[in-house]
Amino acid sequence: MRLTLHTDYALRLLMLLALEPDHSHTVEDVSRRYGISRNHLNKVVQTLAQAGFIESQRGRGGGVRLARAAREINLGRIVRASEDNFHIVECFCRETNTCIVAPACGLRDPLRQALAAFLDVLDGYTLADLIDSPGASRRMRRLLSA
Repeated sequence: MRLTLHTDYALRLLMLLALEPDHSHTVEDVSRRYGISRNHLNKVVQTLAQAGFIESQRGRGGGVRLARAAREINLGRIVRASEDNFHIVECFCRETNTCIVAPACGLRDPLRQALAAFLDVLDGYTLADLIDSPGASRRMRRLLSA
């Protein structure tokens, strides 16, 4: 299973917002701090705002911040909202599947179970779980301030 950059950036942005909840962050600032594409990050902000994870305010003094406490934001929900599909193999998409053995293949069910298990594990964690360790939080802050 490989997550898209969209989801990767979504998780990074949310961790930063959770680390600094009293600060409104601009896309430009987050982009600079992480060294990632501002254009791509704008799309991520749109996705997260539409899903209700963040609040976004435009204009002077604007920026993004968490829409609710980090302990109320579930990782599984973030991944589901930011991934465009979970077609980890071709046969998972009926519209584009051209695999000739798909009707008889025994691989599809184990992969579906693995995907479900992957999401189940993420469902057991919140955004707060990612930053609650004092040592990890301190190291992340130091890395993001460089």
